[in-house]
Amino acid sequence: MIVTDWRGLPDRLRGAAVAIGAFDGVHRGHQAVIARAREAADRLGAPLAVVSFDPHPRRWFQPGAAPFRLMTPAQMARAMAPLGVDRLHLLPFDATMAAMTDEAFVGQVLVDGLGIRHAAVGFDFTYGKGRTGSAEGLRRQGEALGFGVTVVDRIDDGDGLKLSSSGVREALKAGDMARAAAILGRPFAIEGEVIHGDKRGRTIGVPTANVAMGDYMRPAYGVYATRTRLPDGRVIDGVANLGVRPMFEIDQPLLEVWLFDFSEDLYGQTIETELVGFLRGEMAFDGLEALKLQIDADAAAARALLS
Repeated sequence: MIVTDWRGLPDRLRGAAVAIGAFDGVHRGHQAVIARAREAADRLGAPLAVVSFDPHPRRWFQPGAAPFRLMTPAQMARAMAPLGVDRLHLLPFDATMAAMTDEAFVGQVLVDGLGIRHAAVGFDFTYGKGRTGSAEGLRRQGEALGFGVTVVDRIDDGDGLKLSSSGVREALKAGDMARAAAILGRPFAIEGEVIHGDKRGRTIGVPTANVAMGDYMRPAYGVYATRTRLPDGRVIDGVANLGVRPMFEIDQPLLEVWLFDFSEDLYGQTIETELVGFLRGEMAFDGLEALKLQIDADAAAARALLS
């Protein structure tokens, strides 16, 4: 369940043990914070909730920044469900939220609004106007206002992986999908509505489902082996081009997915495509025949990787 405000909530949506943070990606570091909140929820006999923000605070303060998100709110909620999260409080990050002092955020949002019983946060958690609130500051405020606080130390993988959203972005930019998946605990996936493209793929027997990138960060441009989840739950293997297709000079990057052995109409439907493996970078071609030969090679490579 996604709850989009903190004001005027009924009692059934209050009184949880919560994990607080941006949680973009819900990677293994985030999962550790949620696990500590779950321990408190079990101990207190309380629901487990996550408190996050939409839009991401970075988008509010840097509206002109390059796209950077790792997931949509719907993906976030789905990733949290297996962790035992009962509800996601996705609070509007607007002028009111941005102007709150750390004391006001705790008093008005966490205590008066959500009625939290415990909070778990990462060691580097900050909050309030000017980021004046810290994890230790939240612990002190919790002692004064009647809720417990767990601060989770930085966690890194035994193999030296940086378990952070920035670590995921670095891996995606490098086309290292295995490293991104190791940090996330699952493959990176792009979700969006299938839109009409230029239909060039149909002319060479390769119809694609096209999804605009929106505010997703841009992984390495090129060709990927993919798995796509359809609205009815079916998962279809495929191969996708992500980028601007230099041969056709597309203005905005697209994810163009060729679903293997599939011919149904998906226009207007929302699909989620996992980028399982990076096959090659973007290339320009002398003509459609050369492009078709390369697509056939890419499809064979994708089928081999996915098998």
